[in-house]
Amino acid sequence: MIGISACLGGVFCRYDGQAKTVEPLKELVQQGKAIMVCPEVLSGLPIPREPAELVGGDGFDVWQKKAKVLTITGVDVTEKYKQGARIAYEKLQAQKITQLITKENSPSCGRHFIYDGRFSGQSKQGVGVATAYFIQKGLSVLSDEEWLAQQEMTKK
Repeated sequence: MIGISACLGGVFCRYDGQAKTVEPLKELVQQGKAIMVCPEVLSGLPIPREPAELVGGDGFDVWQKKAKVLTITGVDVTEKYKQGARIAYEKLQAQKITQLITKENSPSCGRHFIYDGRFSGQSKQGVGVATAYFIQKGLSVLSDEEWLAQQEMTKK
């Protein structure tokens, strides 16, 4: 069993109230082969919610108190993001999940890229807050893009 970002499984939980459904991942959930988590929702953040981005670094920097997660209006939601990561990890641990597929560019779940902190729509290298926590806890994390590429390679 694997864990996946809930938005990839078809849950309308993103900041904008939308999903980013990846059909093969949704099918894994329907088959009971994957569970879904959304650290932001697990922290109590509403749907929809203001967009938020990491400022001053990435998710690893957040855990080292070198960066913050701010909304577009400047509200500091760093502690909510950290809380959501911890709750999501506990949920994954309870199901003995060791591998996750997460949504690239997300301030929580980005695996290789996150938005640049200027709300410009531009990405930069880095990981999200929850992904950093999961990696620190020893979980294997792939982005949705990496997972899809692997699936394509196995079809060839």
